Amino acid sequence: MERHEMEAFLTLAEELHFRRTSERLGLAQGRVSQTIRKLELRLGVPLFERTSRKVALTPVGEKLRDDLLPAYRQMQRALADAADAARGAREVLRVGYSSPMAAELVLRTADRLTARRSGVDVRIREIQLPDPFGPIRSGQVHLQITELPVDEPDLAVGPVLIAEDRRILVHREHPFTRSSGVTLEDLAATTVITFASAVPPYWLDYHCPRRTPSGAPIPRLVAGCWQDALAMVGAGRGVTFASARAEQYHGRPDTVWLPFPHLPRIEYVPVRPRTGTTPLAGEFLRILDEGARR
Repeated sequence: MERHEMEAFLTLAEELHFRRTSERLGLAQGRVSQTIRKLELRLGVPLFERTSRKVALTPVGEKLRDDLLPAYRQMQRALADAADAARGAREVLRVGYSSPMAAELVLRTADRLTARRSGVDVRIREIQLPDPFGPIRSGQVHLQITELPVDEPDLAVGPVLIAEDRRILVHREHPFTRSSGVTLEDLAATTVITFASAVPPYWLDYHCPRRTPSGAPIPRLVAGCWQDALAMVGAGRGVTFASARAEQYHGRPDTVWLPFPHLPRIEYVPVRPRTGTTPLAGEFLRILDEGARR
Protein backbone atom coordinates (compact mmCIF):
# COMPACT_ATOMS: atom_id res chain seq x y z
CA MET A 1 0.00 0.00 0.00
CA GLU A 2 1.48 3.33 -1.08
CA ARG A 3 1.85 6.07 1.51
CA HIS A 4 -0.47 8.46 -0.39
CA GLU A 5 -3.13 5.73 -0.48
CA MET A 6 -2.78 5.15 3.24
CA GLU A 7 -3.07 8.88 3.98
CA ALA A 8 -6.09 9.30 1.69
CA PHE A 9 -7.86 6.28 3.15
CA LEU A 10 -7.21 7.14 6.82
CA THR A 11 -8.10 10.81 6.38
CA LEU A 12 -11.37 9.95 4.64
CA ALA A 13 -12.07 7.33 7.30
CA GLU A 14 -11.77 10.09 9.90
CA GLU A 15 -13.57 12.90 8.07
CA LEU A 16 -16.18 10.80 6.18
CA HIS A 17 -16.37 13.73 3.81
CA PHE A 18 -14.52 14.02 0.48
CA ARG A 19 -14.24 17.82 0.43
CA ARG A 20 -12.76 18.05 3.94
CA THR A 21 -10.41 15.18 3.11
CA SER A 22 -9.16 16.92 -0.01
CA GLU A 23 -8.66 20.18 1.93
CA ARG A 24 -6.66 18.44 4.66
CA LEU A 25 -4.46 16.62 2.16
CA GLY A 26 -4.06 19.58 -0.19
CA LEU A 27 -5.34 17.53 -3.14
CA ALA A 28 -8.13 17.94 -5.63
CA GLN A 29 -11.32 16.18 -4.57
CA GLY A 30 -11.27 14.12 -7.77
CA ARG A 31 -7.76 12.92 -6.95
CA VAL A 32 -8.91 11.66 -3.55
CA SER A 33 -11.88 9.85 -5.11
CA GLN A 34 -9.63 8.28 -7.74
CA THR A 35 -7.13 7.09 -5.12
CA ILE A 36 -9.87 5.44 -3.06
CA ARG A 37 -11.46 3.81 -6.12
CA LYS A 38 -8.12 2.36 -7.23
CA LEU A 39 -7.48 1.01 -3.75
CA GLU A 40 -10.92 -0.62 -3.64
CA LEU A 41 -10.41 -2.16 -7.07
CA ARG A 42 -7.06 -3.61 -6.04
CA LEU A 43 -8.52 -5.05 -2.83
CA GLY A 44 -11.65 -6.26 -4.62
CA VAL A 45 -14.02 -4.89 -1.98
CA PRO A 46 -15.65 -1.51 -1.22
CA LEU A 47 -14.16 0.34 1.75
CA PHE A 48 -16.78 3.11 1.88
CA GLU A 49 -20.49 3.35 1.32
CA ARG A 50 -21.24 6.53 -0.64
CA THR A 51 -24.61 8.22 -1.03
CA SER A 52 -25.60 11.77 -1.91
CA ARG A 53 -26.07 12.44 1.82
CA LYS A 54 -23.19 10.71 3.55
CA VAL A 55 -20.02 8.65 3.40
CA ALA A 56 -19.61 5.69 5.77
CA LEU A 57 -17.06 2.94 6.28
CA THR A 58 -18.01 -0.60 5.33
CA PRO A 59 -17.14 -3.39 7.83
CA VAL A 60 -14.03 -4.17 5.75
CA GLY A 61 -13.14 -0.48 5.74
CA GLU A 62 -13.48 -0.33 9.53
CA LYS A 63 -11.15 -3.30 9.95
CA LEU A 64 -8.59 -1.84 7.55
CA ARG A 65 -8.68 1.49 9.42
CA ASP A 66 -8.17 -0.20 12.79
CA ASP A 67 -5.28 -2.30 11.45
CA LEU A 68 -3.54 0.53 9.61
CA LEU A 69 -3.86 3.37 12.10
CA PRO A 70 -1.21 2.24 14.65
CA ALA A 71 1.36 1.62 11.90
CA TYR A 72 0.59 4.95 10.24
CA ARG A 73 0.99 6.85 13.49
CA GLN A 74 4.31 5.12 14.12
CA MET A 75 5.43 6.11 10.64
CA GLN A 76 4.46 9.74 11.29
CA ARG A 77 6.38 9.72 14.54
CA ALA A 78 9.48 8.27 12.86
CA LEU A 79 9.33 10.91 10.12
CA ALA A 80 8.95 13.70 12.67
CA ASP A 81 11.92 12.39 14.64
CA ALA A 82 14.01 12.22 11.46
CA ALA A 83 13.05 15.79 10.56
CA ASP A 84 14.03 16.93 14.05
CA ALA A 85 17.43 15.30 13.70
CA ALA A 86 17.95 16.84 10.24
CA ARG A 87 17.27 20.31 11.61
CA GLY A 88 19.86 19.78 14.30
CA ALA A 89 17.57 20.72 17.16
CA ARG A 90 19.00 19.47 20.42
CA GLU A 91 15.63 19.14 22.14
CA VAL A 92 12.20 19.17 20.54
CA LEU A 93 8.89 19.32 22.40
CA ARG A 94 5.63 18.84 20.51
CA VAL A 95 2.56 20.27 22.23
CA GLY A 96 -1.09 20.01 21.19
CA TYR A 97 -4.10 22.19 21.98
CA SER A 98 -7.82 21.78 21.36
CA SER A 99 -9.11 25.37 21.53
CA PRO A 100 -7.93 28.94 20.89
CA MET A 101 -7.91 29.68 24.64
CA ALA A 102 -5.60 26.74 25.24
CA ALA A 103 -3.45 27.80 22.27
CA GLU A 104 -2.83 31.21 23.85
CA LEU A 105 -1.63 29.58 27.06
CA VAL A 106 0.57 27.09 25.18
CA LEU A 107 2.19 29.86 23.12
CA ARG A 108 3.00 31.95 26.19
CA THR A 109 4.46 28.91 27.93
CA ALA A 110 6.56 28.04 24.88
CA ASP A 111 7.99 31.56 24.86
CA ARG A 112 8.94 31.31 28.53
CA LEU A 113 10.51 27.89 28.08
CA THR A 114 12.64 28.88 25.10
CA ALA A 115 13.72 32.05 26.92
CA ARG A 116 15.04 29.90 29.77
CA ARG A 117 16.52 27.10 27.67
CA SER A 118 18.59 27.68 24.54
CA GLY A 119 18.43 25.04 21.81
CA VAL A 120 14.85 24.03 22.63
CA ASP A 121 12.32 23.88 19.80
CA VAL A 122 8.63 23.85 20.84
CA ARG A 123 6.29 22.80 18.02
CA ILE A 124 2.59 23.39 18.43
CA ARG A 125 -0.34 21.79 16.61
CA GLU A 126 -4.10 21.72 16.91
CA ILE A 127 -5.74 18.51 18.11
CA GLN A 128 -8.83 17.78 16.02
CA LEU A 129 -11.96 16.80 17.92
CA PRO A 130 -12.69 13.65 15.85
CA ASP A 131 -9.42 12.09 17.12
CA PRO A 132 -8.75 13.68 20.53
CA PHE A 133 -6.14 11.20 21.82
CA GLY A 134 -4.65 9.70 18.65
CA PRO A 135 -1.75 12.18 18.32
CA ILE A 136 -0.62 11.82 21.94
CA ARG A 137 -0.80 8.03 21.84
CA SER A 138 1.22 7.89 18.62
CA GLY A 139 3.88 10.29 19.92
CA GLN A 140 3.00 13.06 17.48
CA VAL A 141 2.68 15.30 20.55
CA HIS A 142 4.34 14.85 23.93
CA LEU A 143 1.49 16.54 25.80
CA GLN A 144 -1.67 18.47 25.05
CA ILE A 145 -4.17 20.86 26.60
CA THR A 146 -7.70 19.59 26.17
CA GLU A 147 -11.20 19.58 27.65
CA LEU A 148 -12.34 17.42 30.50
CA PRO A 149 -13.46 14.73 30.99
CA VAL A 150 -10.45 12.55 30.21
CA ASP A 151 -10.84 9.01 31.56
CA GLU A 152 -8.15 7.04 29.72
CA PRO A 153 -6.02 4.49 31.65
CA ASP A 154 -2.84 5.30 29.70
CA LEU A 155 -3.11 9.09 30.07
CA ALA A 156 -2.35 11.27 33.11
CA VAL A 157 -4.38 14.43 33.69
CA GLY A 158 -3.05 17.57 35.34
CA PRO A 159 -4.81 20.37 37.24
CA VAL A 160 -7.45 22.59 35.66
CA LEU A 161 -5.79 25.48 33.79
CA ILE A 162 -8.84 27.22 32.31
CA ALA A 163 -12.49 27.08 33.40
CA GLU A 164 -15.16 28.70 31.22
CA ASP A 165 -18.90 29.16 31.62
CA ARG A 166 -20.94 27.25 29.09
CA ARG A 167 -23.00 28.69 26.26
CA ILE A 168 -25.63 27.11 24.03
CA LEU A 169 -25.32 28.15 20.38
CA VAL A 170 -28.59 28.58 18.47
CA HIS A 171 -29.70 30.07 15.18
CA ARG A 172 -30.65 33.73 15.52
CA GLU A 173 -34.32 32.87 14.81
CA HIS A 174 -34.46 29.80 17.07
CA PRO A 175 -37.31 29.84 19.64
CA PHE A 176 -34.71 29.64 22.42
CA THR A 177 -33.71 33.24 21.66
CA ARG A 178 -37.16 34.33 22.89
CA SER A 179 -36.97 32.29 26.10
CA SER A 180 -36.25 33.85 29.49
CA GLY A 181 -33.82 30.99 30.17
CA VAL A 182 -33.15 27.71 28.36
CA THR A 183 -33.14 24.60 30.58
CA LEU A 184 -32.09 20.99 30.14
CA GLU A 185 -35.73 19.99 29.73
CA ASP A 186 -36.04 22.37 26.77
CA LEU A 187 -33.43 20.36 24.84
CA ALA A 188 -36.02 17.65 24.15
CA ALA A 189 -37.75 20.12 21.83
CA THR A 190 -34.70 20.74 19.64
CA THR A 191 -31.76 18.83 18.13
CA VAL A 192 -28.34 18.85 19.74
CA ILE A 193 -25.41 18.68 17.32
CA THR A 194 -22.76 16.30 18.57
CA PHE A 195 -19.71 14.51 17.17
CA ALA A 196 -18.69 11.04 16.02
CA SER A 197 -15.50 9.20 15.14
CA ALA A 198 -12.98 8.60 17.95
CA VAL A 199 -14.61 10.87 20.53
CA PRO A 200 -15.23 8.70 23.65
CA PRO A 201 -18.92 8.16 24.49
CA TYR A 202 -18.39 9.39 28.06
CA TRP A 203 -17.07 12.70 26.68
CA LEU A 204 -20.07 13.12 24.40
CA ASP A 205 -22.54 12.34 27.18
CA TYR A 206 -20.84 14.86 29.46
CA HIS A 207 -21.02 17.68 26.93
CA CYS A 208 -24.19 16.66 25.05
CA PRO A 209 -26.59 14.72 27.32
CA ARG A 210 -28.77 12.07 25.76
CA ARG A 211 -31.80 12.68 28.03
CA THR A 212 -33.34 15.48 30.04
CA PRO A 213 -33.56 15.19 33.85
CA SER A 214 -37.12 13.86 33.47
CA GLY A 215 -35.91 11.15 31.08
CA ALA A 216 -37.09 12.61 27.78
CA PRO A 217 -34.74 11.76 24.87
CA ILE A 218 -32.78 14.62 23.35
CA PRO A 219 -32.57 14.35 19.54
CA ARG A 220 -29.01 14.30 18.19
CA LEU A 221 -27.38 15.17 14.91
CA VAL A 222 -23.77 14.20 14.20
CA ALA A 223 -21.20 16.66 12.84
CA GLY A 224 -17.81 15.65 11.49
CA CYS A 225 -15.89 18.50 13.12
CA TRP A 226 -16.34 21.73 15.06
CA GLN A 227 -16.56 23.92 11.94
CA ASP A 228 -19.32 21.68 10.59
CA ALA A 229 -21.21 22.03 13.87
CA LEU A 230 -21.01 25.83 13.63
CA ALA A 231 -22.26 25.73 10.04
CA MET A 232 -25.15 23.43 11.01
CA VAL A 233 -26.20 25.77 13.82
CA GLY A 234 -26.00 28.70 11.39
CA ALA A 235 -28.25 26.81 8.98
CA GLY A 236 -30.84 26.21 11.71
CA ARG A 237 -30.35 22.44 11.84
CA GLY A 238 -29.75 22.26 15.59
CA VAL A 239 -27.95 23.68 18.64
CA THR A 240 -24.60 22.93 20.20
CA PHE A 241 -22.44 23.95 23.16
CA ALA A 242 -19.19 25.85 23.63
CA SER A 243 -17.30 27.84 26.24
CA ALA A 244 -18.22 31.49 26.70
CA ARG A 245 -14.86 32.89 25.53
CA ALA A 246 -14.98 30.84 22.33
CA GLU A 247 -17.43 33.40 20.96
CA GLN A 248 -14.46 35.76 20.51
CA TYR A 249 -13.03 33.32 17.97
CA HIS A 250 -16.10 31.63 16.48
CA GLY A 251 -18.90 34.21 16.63
CA ARG A 252 -21.13 34.35 13.53
CA PRO A 253 -23.90 36.81 12.52
CA ASP A 254 -26.38 33.92 12.11
CA THR A 255 -25.75 32.46 15.56
CA VAL A 256 -26.63 33.58 19.10
CA TRP A 257 -24.65 32.42 22.16
CA LEU A 258 -27.00 32.06 25.16
CA PRO A 259 -26.01 31.42 28.79
CA PHE A 260 -26.48 27.79 29.81
CA PRO A 261 -25.51 27.21 33.47
CA HIS A 262 -27.25 23.82 33.64
CA LEU A 263 -24.19 21.86 32.48
CA PRO A 264 -20.74 21.98 34.13
CA ARG A 265 -18.24 24.63 33.17
CA ILE A 266 -15.86 23.63 30.38
CA GLU A 267 -12.45 22.96 31.92
CA TYR A 268 -9.10 22.55 30.16
CA VAL A 269 -6.31 20.40 31.57
CA PRO A 270 -2.86 19.19 30.52
CA VAL A 271 -2.78 15.57 29.36
CA ARG A 272 0.33 13.41 28.97
CA PRO A 273 1.18 9.71 28.73
CA ARG A 274 1.49 7.98 32.10
CA THR A 275 4.82 6.52 31.04
CA GLY A 276 7.65 7.96 29.00
CA THR A 277 7.21 11.66 29.84
CA THR A 278 10.40 13.54 29.04
CA PRO A 279 12.09 15.99 31.46
CA LEU A 280 11.46 18.77 28.93
CA ALA A 281 7.74 18.00 28.99
CA GLY A 282 7.82 18.11 32.78
CA GLU A 283 9.48 21.54 32.72
CA PHE A 284 6.91 22.80 30.21
CA LEU A 285 4.11 21.63 32.50
CA ARG A 286 5.62 23.44 35.49
CA ILE A 287 5.86 26.70 33.54
CA LEU A 288 2.35 26.12 32.19
CA ASP A 289 0.97 25.79 35.71
CA GLU A 290 2.79 28.94 36.83
CA GLY A 291 1.31 30.90 33.92
CA ALA A 292 -2.21 29.61 34.54
CA ARG A 293 -2.03 30.60 38.22
CA ARG A 294 -0.96 34.13 37.27
